[in-house]
Amino acid sequence: MVPILMFDSCDHKRKLGTFSKDVCKTFLSHKAPILQRLHLEVDLDTCTAMDIGILLGIAFGRNVRKLLLDVYPKNKKSNRPFNFPPTLLYTCETLETLILRFHALVDVPSQICLKSLKTLHLDYMYYKDDKSVCNLLSGCPFLETLVVSRAACGDGITTFIIEVPSLQSLSIHDENDGVDHWEYVINAPSLKYLHIDLEKGPEVCLSETSLELVRAKISCVTINEKLLGSLTSVKMLSLLFWSPLEVKYPTGSIFYRLVYLEIYTGKPVWWNLLMFMLDTSPNLQVLKLLIDQWHKIEDHVFCEKWNQPKNVPDCLLLHLKTFMWEGYEGKRKEEKDVAKYILRNASRLKKVAFSKTNCSSEERLELLEELAKCSQDFKFMLV
Repeated sequence: MVPILMFDSCDHKRKLGTFSKDVCKTFLSHKAPILQRLHLEVDLDTCTAMDIGILLGIAFGRNVRKLLLDVYPKNKKSNRPFNFPPTLLYTCETLETLILRFHALVDVPSQICLKSLKTLHLDYMYYKDDKSVCNLLSGCPFLETLVVSRAACGDGITTFIIEVPSLQSLSIHDENDGVDHWEYVINAPSLKYLHIDLEKGPEVCLSETSLELVRAKISCVTINEKLLGSLTSVKMLSLLFWSPLEVKYPTGSIFYRLVYLEIYTGKPVWWNLLMFMLDTSPNLQVLKLLIDQWHKIEDHVFCEKWNQPKNVPDCLLLHLKTFMWEGYEGKRKEEKDVAKYILRNASRLKKVAFSKTNCSSEERLELLEELAKCSQDFKFMLV
């Protein structure tokens, strides 16, 4: 009667076919009317395509709600993906969550119907063609969450089209290093949460109909102005660019709904990105500066000096209430100048918090006193 079953073929170090027979025997003794979750980790040394098809058929007969399928190739150096029977996988009416990982092929030659599916993960998969992706996504009329992870070695397609009217959350992790030109075309008018993590190559085109965005996190080497310009309706935004020098800022864009902004420091002239966002976010209330914990501040970050703007952004004068800076060192003149500029001009601040690691009590007090000279009437913390 247990609701969750997990089988790992690596635990079956015997001849081919033994794994599937053992799993079938287990299913025969399973009496629960609904199988809430099934996790299959399959090494093709111990299981064939037909075996997997049989196991999936049994699971669908038990009204499985959540399926995780991890496939590992028979030859670790082989690039040939495993092709499971699509007629089984894509016709389960009770499936709510589908997580496909690693060495499997998405081959959907015609329209399907996964009417209960709300969450779909495609982690390092292979795709027969663009049409297979479109057929898969169009066959999920109530899909709410989509996670796509892709490796740099390629997966069969260059243009990944995501057109899902019901989609609310989208995460893309792409390791393409720019050798091949990849592109994402996103049309999701109900999208509320967006996370994009890219290397050099891929370009992202987000439809302007995505006007319901609540939160977006963008992490990439650089960004095209079309993507940044398409995020003007977002309320909460996090930006991490490895090469801010290469950022092309969209002209005329106003982030009219933005109230919460995170920007990662530690990259060349990151303050240019900061000032662009302050200038174009008139209703900003919370500003948080962060340091990426996986990367140290580079020496060439300060190759260009901070130039204080002539005009003060409206958000500093009228709306900014909270200013936080994690990983603030206070050793560089440019850092100090940015901090002092915000503290002096943000007339509506209520709370300020700076955090500094490996800091003695004496250094902490000295830093606090220096920053407090610029403060207004607000609660100030150094942690």
